[in-house]
Amino acid sequence: MKNPLKTLNTVFNFLGSLLIVLGFILLIPLIIVIIYGEINSGSNTMFAFTLSAFISLLLGLVFKKLFKGGNPNPVQAIFICSLGWVFVSAVGAIPFVISINASYLDAYFETMSGFTTTGITMFTGLDEMPRSIIFWRAIIQWVGGLGILTFFLAVVSQGGNAHKLFGAESHKINAARPVPGLANTVKILWGIYTFFTLVIIMGLIIVGSSVFDSICHSFTALSTGGYSPYDESIAHYQQIGHANFIWIEYILIFGMFLGGTNFLVHYRVLSGNVKAFFKTTEMKYWFGFIGIFSLIILLERFVKLIPEGSLQLSNSQFWKLLESEFRNTLFQVVSIITTTGFGTVDIGSRFFGHVAKQLFLIMMVIGGCVGSTGGGIKILRISLLTKVIRREINKLFSPKKAINYILLDKKIVDKDEIYRVSSLFFAWIFLLIIGGMVTAFFSNLDGYSSFSGMFSALGNIGPCYISVAEMGQLHPLIKITYIFGMLAGRLEILPVLLLFSRRAWKY
Repeated sequence: MKNPLKTLNTVFNFLGSLLIVLGFILLIPLIIVIIYGEINSGSNTMFAFTLSAFISLLLGLVFKKLFKGGNPNPVQAIFICSLGWVFVSAVGAIPFVISINASYLDAYFETMSGFTTTGITMFTGLDEMPRSIIFWRAIIQWVGGLGILTFFLAVVSQGGNAHKLFGAESHKINAARPVPGLANTVKILWGIYTFFTLVIIMGLIIVGSSVFDSICHSFTALSTGGYSPYDESIAHYQQIGHANFIWIEYILIFGMFLGGTNFLVHYRVLSGNVKAFFKTTEMKYWFGFIGIFSLIILLERFVKLIPEGSLQLSNSQFWKLLESEFRNTLFQVVSIITTTGFGTVDIGSRFFGHVAKQLFLIMMVIGGCVGSTGGGIKILRISLLTKVIRREINKLFSPKKAINYILLDKKIVDKDEIYRVSSLFFAWIFLLIIGGMVTAFFSNLDGYSSFSGMFSALGNIGPCYISVAEMGQLHPLIKITYIFGMLAGRLEILPVLLLFSRRAWKY
């Protein structure tokens, strides 16, 4: 057994570097403070971000001074990853406490929700909040989109240790890398990520969204985070009568889709291999799920509209209604399955029928593609599990000595990967049950709503069948459960559970 003090030294030395980087990120919203004149507005945002940056930098320097660094082994790299999200959320919550007088638990919840790109919010009155605070919510989601450690590696060189830290956020790129070499891989990922961010910003500006809104929505669409500057989310634009609200919605559908798609596929397409967008098993399932879910929900909507007489319209009115129904349905399907969480219609409202509400829960579990910014179990793993079921059925008709491989894109899937995916799926179901029971036990919510809260947290999705007002009033134990769920969902459960292993700390 190794000395646990050595593990502490290695882990906290790296955490010190991470906090120093966070300290500089916390200074970015000061630009918004100056632009929007918040210095003279009576808000505490200048002090909030300056103090938070100072605390982060100081704490980082103290960690670097007290704890001697070392080369992390794979287990220590996972500790760095898990605790990294815990510590940056702890410090990143401070501006919310100082500037809008949020309780620390609610502020920590909001920050963890942001960095994990979950999007569940504790706050109302977003329209009236200081713009720097709204911008900070967008920044933490954008940074968390490809992973905190991935961002860290993009700005700080860690030499030979980098591949271990990169591997700790395994679900981000657990397949092949775009190119050989970690440094090139990180540069390519963030290059594509930044390029898509700018494309969405420009698209939104062109159709009349303000520069501030365009930046915030681009950050939170591509990161599949879903924080919006408005309480009504994307429905805000239609409610205020924005002339191009339809175009805004379509651009954000495109942005969310980009975020939920494997970035390795993006790299191949941008490199000229357009067929990669339709060739792999994962992409076929990806398009298939979006199409099938949208079709079922749209059909349910029209079944509901027929008895209401809404289809007794003129030809032009019918096509206008059809476009509206299609757009609202597609927007919510893409928003949920990419685990973004933007809304043009409340998924818990009477607009959607019971079938749609059940499908939304299923989408929360499925999530986006492997190697995307989306949460959930991931499309590729769902496809693998379906192949496992198919193999077990085929074995009933095969000779006992027959060898039944599972092929994925013409490659044999290793048994260890099948065991890992099966374990992950079981852990997901177990945590969903625990979270639902805790919510039901410590609240007056019905069973349907109680389970939806943990579905949302664990799937890093945001919307659920609990209103924002009700979410803010939940028992502290429920909020802590959801915080754990958000982190576990983001890091795919097993790395978080490793924190509670005494043996691992001695490894």
